[in-house]
Amino acid sequence: MPDSTKSDSTMPDPELSQDHTAGQAIPTEADPSSGTRTAKRLVSGPAVLVLEDGRRFVGKSFGSTGETLGEIVFSTGMTGYQETLTDPSYAGQIVLMTAPHIGNTGMNDEDMESRQIWVAGFVVREPARIASNFRATRTLDDNLKAQKIVGISNIDTRAITRHIRSLGSMKSGIFSGELYELSDSEQLERVLSGAAMRGRNLSLEVSTVEPFSIPAVGERIGSVAVLDLGVKTSTLTYLAERGFEVLVLPQSVTAEHVLSLNPSALFFSNGPGDPAASDAHVTLLQEVLRAGIPYFGICFGNQLLGRALGFRTYKLPFGHRGINQPVLDKTTGRVEITSQNHGFAVDMPIEGIHDSLAGFGRVEVSHYSLNDQVVEGIRCLDINAFSVQYHPEAAAGPHDANHLFDRFRDVVLAAQSTAAGEEN
Repeated sequence: MPDSTKSDSTMPDPELSQDHTAGQAIPTEADPSSGTRTAKRLVSGPAVLVLEDGRRFVGKSFGSTGETLGEIVFSTGMTGYQETLTDPSYAGQIVLMTAPHIGNTGMNDEDMESRQIWVAGFVVREPARIASNFRATRTLDDNLKAQKIVGISNIDTRAITRHIRSLGSMKSGIFSGELYELSDSEQLERVLSGAAMRGRNLSLEVSTVEPFSIPAVGERIGSVAVLDLGVKTSTLTYLAERGFEVLVLPQSVTAEHVLSLNPSALFFSNGPGDPAASDAHVTLLQEVLRAGIPYFGICFGNQLLGRALGFRTYKLPFGHRGINQPVLDKTTGRVEITSQNHGFAVDMPIEGIHDSLAGFGRVEVSHYSLNDQVVEGIRCLDINAFSVQYHPEAAAGPHDANHLFDRFRDVVLAAQSTAAGEEN
């Protein structure tokens, strides 16, 4: 393809207003002295999204300009883009939003799920022209620029989504500014040189460096050691609200250190990367489980429990990402709409009871996806351990699975009661 073409899939620019040319947006800026918002003209240059199979999509620069590389994935949530951007599980990925309009409510400080934006890049069909929400303190575009997140807009996100669904998630790159002028072959070469998600350990990049604690809300029932593999703020909040003193630990801690804290329970958080590249975390979990400590894991923590029990994990073609994923709870027969963000899953038959190959007794699949029968939850029958593949904290909703934090609390209280009875 000649370099002058730059694309095999383009879209006409949307008409933004009668007074402004296409490719310009009119976000708002807060005036702290008056509490009003004023329009600010923002001009975008060209940008291109390049996929590893050679497909190219030309649009307009959004956020910061330059180059970014990552695995292209799509999220089907129609709300919660700020929670998506600040979810550490998206580290190393260029996230495409399937909802056509993104940025309507701007950005604020209350909905941050972590300390920063983690996506490698951001792809939207049409960015909002105005940020309109009483809590907004900045526009999405300004926030992306401030944190140097390269994005692209005004491209056919539906076509890209269908392409990924057909061929699977793949390496990709966004190029804008001076790097937009690179030849097609040079841009593709850079994309192909990027790191693949399979075999990649990203825990070190997203985990806290120093341990910290959060006091229990209300009556304290015990402490929970949280291995931060990319934990979200709302998860820690919900644990504290259940009466746990929350001890957040770096991903590099040892089992000996965890046990020295004498926690009432252990929790593995969500996080990015390939669970097969996290053998140290699997070993830590096995040692703590053998010590009889109750365990609850979500997302990445579900995959690591599966591996600790002796089952393998595998990469999904395009993953589950969004806030509208139906899951069946086999225990209750209830269907829950869940928030999910995972590209790997546990390989285990969804029916029947199975023996742990690592010696932890009987195991069963507790939840599975109604879309593709992927394992969405594991329950151990002979030890106090369970996990789910989705996000029960789901700050942007839905909240169907929030009760799992109550279940975890009940498991810990029952274990404490049993231990007290044995002492007497």
